[in-house]
Amino acid sequence: MTKELTPREERLVAAATDIRSRPPGPKETAFLTRFLVQATLPHRQPKGNPSEWYRVNGHYTLAIRPGFTQDRKTRDRTWLGYPSGSIPRLLMFWTTTEALRTGSRKLHMGSSLSEFMRELGLNPRNGRGERSDAHRLRLQMERLFRATISFEYADNTTRRWCDMQVAPEGELWWDPRRPDEVTLWDSWLLLGERFYEAIVGAPIPLDVRALRELKSSPLALDLYAWLTYKTYQVSKTDRPQRVSWNQLLAQLGADYSSPKDFAKKARHALQRIRPVYPGLSLRDFPGGLIVRPGRTAIPNAR
Repeated sequence: MTKELTPREERLVAAATDIRSRPPGPKETAFLTRFLVQATLPHRQPKGNPSEWYRVNGHYTLAIRPGFTQDRKTRDRTWLGYPSGSIPRLLMFWTTTEALRTGSRKLHMGSSLSEFMRELGLNPRNGRGERSDAHRLRLQMERLFRATISFEYADNTTRRWCDMQVAPEGELWWDPRRPDEVTLWDSWLLLGERFYEAIVGAPIPLDVRALRELKSSPLALDLYAWLTYKTYQVSKTDRPQRVSWNQLLAQLGADYSSPKDFAKKARHALQRIRPVYPGLSLRDFPGGLIVRPGRTAIPNAR
């Protein structure tokens, strides 16, 4: 007897069939800077109120310092917290793609929260409370765009760094309680000059159709972006590369308790990635993965 597919499994099958049957159109191609592939954003909100969160990958470090805003009731300065989870990743895909498309640091998000949410693949119809997509998007937008991100490289002889405000200017007019409301003015943000240069200088092309199927898991989104970048690297040299779970844990999974726990969750994420990444050539070995030459998520993209 054939097992009946769940709605999520049906969507995954439909997306996989679409991806295999036709190349993506312009609106189905997104980009992410390789800096956020080499070391990724937090999967969960760090505990406590640390003044800085960081992730180390070999000689490379990504650090984030949270922004502050004014509390509407007390008028006190309030710590915003760190961008974490899937939504900041979806925002970074949109930000990088829009910056490349327009060639401008000033990005317009429109006058309707609902329309912007649909562009990100979020649901404007799933409530108005704190767990709704509308409320979580507004919160994560402020956390991401008000943060300062630092990229640093250090070895025995060299130290290079770049401290960047993500968006030193911006206006958000949307009310998450009324996402369908059309405001009189567009919401917009102005990317920091250094941040803009960083994200447009090394873009990795990704398939929007795959991103929308993986959006519920920050680990799956990170692995998908990392795999297409790693596939590009090993295809250029025509040499497969072994990557241990310990190495991936340092790069993508610092929020996990152990390499064993991370490996279990990564294997589960890979089950969702493989159908929507048909060009992927991957093998397991007891301690990790072997990435072999294959096709990137968007072959022949810029």
